[in-house]
Amino acid sequence: MNKFTVSPSPHIKSDNTTKKIMWAVVLSLMPSGVAGIYIFGLSSLNVIVLSILSCFFTEAVFLKLRNKDAKTVLDGSAILTGLLLAYNLPPGVPFWIPVVGGAVSIVLGKQLFGGLGQNIFNPALVGRAFLQISWPVYLTAWKNPKWWPDAVSTATPLAKEGSSHFSYMDLFLGNRSGCIGEVCVAALLIGVLFLLVTKIISLEIPLSFIGTVGIISWIFGKQGFFKGDFLFSVLAGGLILGAFFMATDYVTSPLTKKGKIIFGIGCGIITAIIRLRGSYPEGVCYSILFMNAAVPIIDRFTKVRKYGLVKK
Repeated sequence: MNKFTVSPSPHIKSDNTTKKIMWAVVLSLMPSGVAGIYIFGLSSLNVIVLSILSCFFTEAVFLKLRNKDAKTVLDGSAILTGLLLAYNLPPGVPFWIPVVGGAVSIVLGKQLFGGLGQNIFNPALVGRAFLQISWPVYLTAWKNPKWWPDAVSTATPLAKEGSSHFSYMDLFLGNRSGCIGEVCVAALLIGVLFLLVTKIISLEIPLSFIGTVGIISWIFGKQGFFKGDFLFSVLAGGLILGAFFMATDYVTSPLTKKGKIIFGIGCGIITAIIRLRGSYPEGVCYSILFMNAAVPIIDRFTKVRKYGLVKK
């Protein structure tokens, strides 16, 4: 019996497949979706369903047009894109917003690059950015939690930073206005714990991303120099959702640990600048997209030395 078998790489294999990873991330996002529906009502469920259906059917149509196996639409990537897009939308948007956003996410963010694994930008954030630029009024029409006595829309906590009446517990449990999937940090952390236990994600990007935003917000916060609220900047907005569930996307993030830290710091700097000095109260979406574009450069300068290679 020959004990020395020569075969092509990879030589270290895992039971994890693309399909398993995609569905695991979908499962990890379920607590946040349930929380969003509980906080804002059935309007959140409508947005989630329409966004997922739009992504699913758009992907199926494009696979057919490209003469690809349409069965790959069941790998979970389209459903995950639809779910993440919905989580980045206010619960009260018109029905056509998630439909258009889902189609744009799949077509512009994924299929035009060649499909899953070829895209350089996070597809859900491409759709979100397109909607934000095209229909900003709808994307900033925030809905209050259903148990609040007044039904009048209000600004998000980030837009009112410095004079916010929200407690840390309000922000942690989702007692505030905001996008469907970002408001309940407690529910998001349940999903994060699942991803960490199953080793789907690592902590380099999220910690460097969140830490950078918190430190810059503390130093240059709207309350004064070195008087910013570190914890508020972390809990408010979509930082937790973006750092753990979108910035960690395998296809659009760096390969090495050093590269991931650089990527996370870059996301954090851009997010903090937009929040503190930009016209938008939140910068997570655009920061991740900007850094997605920088991933090839980051990978090039942080690649590991080949085993056995000696520098001259």
